[in-house]
Amino acid sequence: MSWVSNFLTSSIGRKLVMSLTGLFLIVFLLIHLTGNIMVLIPDEGASFTGFVEAMEANPLIKVMSIVLMLGFAIHILQGIMLYFKNRQSKGAKYAVTPKDNATWASKNMALLGTIIFLFLIIHFMDFFIPMKVLKQYGQHELYHKVILAFQNPVYVVLYVIGMISLGFHLAHGFQSAFQTLGVNHPKYTPFIKRLGMLYSVIVPLLFALIPIIVYITHQK
Repeated sequence: MSWVSNFLTSSIGRKLVMSLTGLFLIVFLLIHLTGNIMVLIPDEGASFTGFVEAMEANPLIKVMSIVLMLGFAIHILQGIMLYFKNRQSKGAKYAVTPKDNATWASKNMALLGTIIFLFLIIHFMDFFIPMKVLKQYGQHELYHKVILAFQNPVYVVLYVIGMISLGFHLAHGFQSAFQTLGVNHPKYTPFIKRLGMLYSVIVPLLFALIPIIVYITHQK
């Protein structure tokens, strides 16, 4: 099995793992967004709590939550390793020396990834760790914790910055993941690029609008 470890630690192997974990996290974002949008339903959190309870009761979701954490860890770790490996070998900021037509996002994936990583730390410290690890509150209290957090203007600003960074990160990473997996054909690539651009704008925008709307609607 040495060839497996050799492949996974090679530059190509790391990019492949980055692509697969990235696509997995892209799917997760849609599920997470579905739950977050329910915060805006004016039913005192009934829909949001019901969604959380359904997720918690599903054994497949419990398994996938573990896979999700591993996906986050692997994606971040591989990104860091790729950054330092390519910086050492080519003196570049990211995977390759930026081309003249490279986008700002592709030239600054390391910076964007760092901002998203810091956002995730704050996000996990506020919600995931207190509820899942420390058991400070249960799923029924989560709605009120979210509403309370989104009434903090500092948290709202940090959240929006995190989503802007995510949008730029996805703008490059979405299409790049398919290209790494070999899906690079004149017939399909334009569609993938358009789909990736739509996803990288709409999904982060909806995520960012949720705390903004909560903040505005809960002002006394």
